[in-house]
Amino acid sequence: MSDRVLATNRRAFHDYHILENVEAGLALSGTEVKSIRAGKVQLREGYAKVEHGEAWLHNTHIAPYDQGNRFNHEPMRARKLLLHRGQIGHLAGKLREGGVTLVPLKLYDKRGHLKVELAVARGKRQYDKRLAIAARDAKREIERAVRDRER
Repeated sequence: MSDRVLATNRRAFHDYHILENVEAGLALSGTEVKSIRAGKVQLREGYAKVEHGEAWLHNTHIAPYDQGNRFNHEPMRARKLLLHRGQIGHLAGKLREGGVTLVPLKLYDKRGHLKVELAVARGKRQYDKRLAIAARDAKREIERAVRDRER
């Protein structure tokens, strides 16, 4: 049984060099879970921080649930990440190095539990982005030439 991906942050691969991946659970309310499963979540501007020995996911927008009542959730609230103490310590050490941030890559359902894949990432410079685009275009041209030659 594979994991069902509910949201991805494709922009993160364009803006950052991904150094390391970590899977974390999320502490959510009921209306947040229903809204996420309906696909109404935005990870693009999200990031994670370690504060006072706890990991938190900030700036991630989960739209209010349509059938929610007055107890609906706040869309941009900080959400606690569920990690082991050792994992939090490891991430805090990585973040202390400087020039590194924690970004969410994808949100998925794993055997009925919502998980977020976080990445320890270093920001790309503008010329790195241009080089990546040029390399991708060159690879595409080569594949096209090979495919045309086989015909």
